[in-house]
Amino acid sequence: QARLEASGGGSVQSGGSLRLSCAASGYINSRYCMGWFRQAPGKEREGVAVINSAGSTTYADSVKGRFTISQDNAKSTVYLQMNSLKPEDTAMYYCAAKYRLSGNWYEANNYPTWGQGTQVTVSS
Repeated sequence: QARLEASGGGSVQSGGSLRLSCAASGYINSRYCMGWFRQAPGKEREGVAVINSAGSTTYADSVKGRFTISQDNAKSTVYLQMNSLKPEDTAMYYCAAKYRLSGNWYEANNYPTWGQGTQVTVSS
């Protein structure tokens, strides 16, 4: 049984930083594509960043230059370092996994496995 457990959310002021972690267990390993998504109240879930099995990364335009996705294969953990946070980054953040991602990385329905979410709140 694959499982993703996200953690690291919290409340920070604008300009602050947070690091989210996503610990994978079960059959999810370094061959999987791992993504971070977020969903604000009343909005659709949107792709934030993705890292594939080769370590290549892609980011949403809204977070480029501020967020960094990385992975520690030995710990089966994916991270999302978030710097220069803005109030518009406030959302529930989710990690997701897909073996051999096909389709658009930023579309949530391409990922079959999800973590439980961790809340990020940025105040102005």
